Amino acid sequence: MISQLLAIWQADAAFPSGGFAFSNGLEGLAAAGDRLSSDELEAVVEAALRRRWATADRVALARAFEAANDLDAVAEIDREVEATMLAEPFRLGSRRNGAGLLAAHARIGTPGARDWQARVRAGRALGHLATTQAVVWSGAGLDRSGAVLASGYMAVSGFMTAAVRLGVIGAIAAQSTVRKLLPVVAELAATPLPGRIESFSFRLDIAATRHARGDLRLFAN
Repeated sequence: MISQLLAIWQADAAFPSGGFAFSNGLEGLAAAGDRLSSDELEAVVEAALRRRWATADRVALARAFEAANDLDAVAEIDREVEATMLAEPFRLGSRRNGAGLLAAHARIGTPGARDWQARVRAGRALGHLATTQAVVWSGAGLDRSGAVLASGYMAVSGFMTAAVRLGVIGAIAAQSTVRKLLPVVAELAATPLPGRIESFSFRLDIAATRHARGDLRLFAN
């Protein structure tokens, strides 16, 4: 039971990971055209789960989790994440998100956090979110299954938080959308891992790239 509680702890939006500063491309998408309906927002997030989280973030997290005691191996996976992330705003956002999560775990003394932080600061690793989650969550005592589910929930929650702050959807409607997407996360979490890290979310990639050139922004990406 403690593993489930640890996963809930890490997925809690109150944990100071810095993820609130990122819209995952949603701000650029919302600014590019007509107002997104609840159904359209759900479709956008589901596509991101299927084509980015399940095939990239989940894969990197699971592989790095198994290698968490070998930081050289984790750093290699970290570089693979960098190479397969097409849009620069997502690369920078992933690193910044990872740095925020890592700083919090280093301060609370999670085993392995300071060693990984020192490696990132020395330029021997990039510190992407998925690989950082693997290191600190392994050190915090989560099992791999709980870590994957926490990651998937945080992906959904991050989109919904951004959507509410942008006025795309109301808070109650956002929770209805979360409920609809939880079975998708559970389904994808249970599927076998592909052999390599892949990401193909071109609509959000384009939106995030356009958003990065905007003069007025609420989110970092």
